[in-house]
Amino acid sequence: MAAFFANGFFWLLVFVVAALALAAARPSRFACFVVFAVVLSFFSASHVAGGIKASFWILYGLVVLVLWIGPLRRLFISNRLLKFYRASMPEISATERDALEAGGTWWDAELFSGAPRWQHLLDVPPPKLSAEEQAFLDGPVEQFCGMLDDHRICNVDKDLTPEAWRFIKERGFFGMMIPKEYGGMAFSNMGHAAVILKIASRSISAALTVMIPNSVGPGKLLLKYGTEAQKSHWLPRLARGEEIPCFALTGPEAGSDAGALPDVGVVCKDGSGTLGIRLNFEKRYISMGPIATVLGVAFKLEDPEHLLGEKTHLGITLALVPANTPGVKTGTRHDQLHMAFMNGPLYGKDVFIPMDMVIGGVEQAGKGWRMLMESLTDGRAISLPALSTATAKLATRVTSAYARVRRQFKLPISQFEGVRESLAHLAGNTYAMDGARLTTLAALDAGHKPAVISAIVKYNLTDRSRSVMNDAMDVHGGAALSLGPRNPLGQFHSYPQMGVTVEGHNILTRNLITFGQGAIRCHPYLLKELQAAANKDEKAARREFDQAVMGHMAFTLNNKARTFLHGLTGAAFINMPTAPQALKPYYQRLTRMSVAFAWVTDVLLLTLRGELKRRERLSARMADVISQLYIASAALKHYHDQGNQPGDLILVSWVCEDSLYRIQQSFDALFKNMPSKWLARGMRCVVFPLGMRYRAPSDALENQLAAAILRPSAERDRLTAGMYLPSDMKEKVKLLDEAMQLAVDTRGLREKLRAAAKDKTLQAKGDAQITEAVEKGLITAGEATAMRRAEALRREAIKVDDFADLRNHS
Repeated sequence: MAAFFANGFFWLLVFVVAALALAAARPSRFACFVVFAVVLSFFSASHVAGGIKASFWILYGLVVLVLWIGPLRRLFISNRLLKFYRASMPEISATERDALEAGGTWWDAELFSGAPRWQHLLDVPPPKLSAEEQAFLDGPVEQFCGMLDDHRICNVDKDLTPEAWRFIKERGFFGMMIPKEYGGMAFSNMGHAAVILKIASRSISAALTVMIPNSVGPGKLLLKYGTEAQKSHWLPRLARGEEIPCFALTGPEAGSDAGALPDVGVVCKDGSGTLGIRLNFEKRYISMGPIATVLGVAFKLEDPEHLLGEKTHLGITLALVPANTPGVKTGTRHDQLHMAFMNGPLYGKDVFIPMDMVIGGVEQAGKGWRMLMESLTDGRAISLPALSTATAKLATRVTSAYARVRRQFKLPISQFEGVRESLAHLAGNTYAMDGARLTTLAALDAGHKPAVISAIVKYNLTDRSRSVMNDAMDVHGGAALSLGPRNPLGQFHSYPQMGVTVEGHNILTRNLITFGQGAIRCHPYLLKELQAAANKDEKAARREFDQAVMGHMAFTLNNKARTFLHGLTGAAFINMPTAPQALKPYYQRLTRMSVAFAWVTDVLLLTLRGELKRRERLSARMADVISQLYIASAALKHYHDQGNQPGDLILVSWVCEDSLYRIQQSFDALFKNMPSKWLARGMRCVVFPLGMRYRAPSDALENQLAAAILRPSAERDRLTAGMYLPSDMKEKVKLLDEAMQLAVDTRGLREKLRAAAKDKTLQAKGDAQITEAVEKGLITAGEATAMRRAEALRREAIKVDDFADLRNHS
């Protein structure tokens, strides 16, 4: 036994175990020193010669003093790190700083911390509709949806009908988010999203028409930044629909790169001596632009004569420009994949506007970029997720019904595994999208402004809508390609291509924004380090940096130890919130991946530093990890908020397994593409010490998922809740639902006749077989009537449109 304790390997193992335990537990600094002193005392007793034992303890004491005493620590450690930090980290530009400071953090900060507090997430109240909002949905919105014929809107009229335009103006659709004191309805974010989702499930073009004034139009900017005079004049007119607003940011040379705006306004005086701005601009892709009566325009403001102050270059500024102002040109349209919402270019040549048209007045001149960053949350977190989820709900509803009634090889196509795979993906993605949408709305209605989460839901939900639509089109086949009133899907195939481009293209949002901004915003120490390094007071900078960097080092070591230990144990010992037993492994595994994400983030920041900003694909993979962590988190909360419905367990399980597998694959791709292969191998060993064990959802689970939506059920209704469901049998959505119901009701009868035909009891085919079955007493006359009605509805439901003259059809 003595020889064993004298073995150097034993003490190395003891030291490693102690280090891992301390790092994972993260005790006080004093406790760490005591534990290591005890370990080292036993080690030195058998391994350190008496003559050098004193030197050994003196060295340990010096290390303790340097780490314990602040001035010594700063002298020997943190001041040197500060110098290295300033030399290696890129300077944050003014526009980047505005983007970082706009909005706030929420659950994304918990995920970045590596210690998500699940109960805090579950305790956030789910978003609710007020009685007034519900009445508006059940009344005017339902009535408006009934007016819409999306095929005619997009292919014949290229616009809403005059009756529909009049209706949305008179019923206040453009004033949902405007306070009642200005004539609006003061809806919550949930109320706004519910209206957009319902309309979008009927017509994307109509939904965009209602959405733009309520989300990215000047109304929001006026509410937050406008002067009282501006609010009193413009908001009531916007709420009544007397003014149609648009917001003009994108131009030929500046889209997502708003900092490169070539549009310029120059402070000057006109012939009458009025102080104002001479403005020139060229914009494109401007929603509502062709018919807008008031334009919100972003431009760079210059003051060469210093009429406003000492600064010459004031920066990006936002102003209101009435469309009838001399020099403004509007009215032409883009054809955006044949969608009929109003979208077009705007031009301004030597346009003069008085200074009081700057949103917020002179005080807000040059602050437009910050204003834009804070306002983008609405489009990213409310409107686009509503549009995307509406597309998914509609696709799931009609495709599940179509798969049940469409036959090939004498069988419903829903019985083929390839079709069931697409149906499972439809259901799973729709559940994931709805969960992410509603969880984000819960945060917004609770007063949070999560900028990183808004980017996550924007790029992930618009991207999933593309996948959903592809799956739906695959199942419908040729029926989805034949446009016409009988095709409920065809017009919706264009939306995902548009959705990924707006409010920051998905490539930009994924590769540059989500992880890049999230790492700084949400990391518990990184922003503090950046702020300390930028502090002009050197003494304060060194003190603040010392506190931040020591906390950061402890944070990183803690996460590394926890990542490795959770990898060895399969996260089995992580404490979880009160939740159904079947879901506890998902909470544990997501916590494990959150810890791994936090540690890998620190390794990338330490080793790549400023270069990480240019390694877009590495950043994109980390963005995918945090995105999947959020989507799975939201699915778990969605399941909790809906009352832990047992029938939805397969849905939330699919989302969690899909997300965990995607996280694993993203880490794998990250490690394979790290600049240092040795570092990558070491990181892989910490994150996946026992190998990559997460698997994509199984065939068995996906078959269960498909089966759940292939019949009328509470699960199918919850999954598609909030979409518009017409009551007229002439509508394809209603027709498919009824055909599915009758197909389910008469399934037993069809099987009875099929068995009778197989054993030669019945000889006839088609309708004659039903007659023969009645004559032989196999079914009753009433059952025969039900079978004939089911077949008639089935035949009607699978019909497609054809036209004598494609140049003029409706």
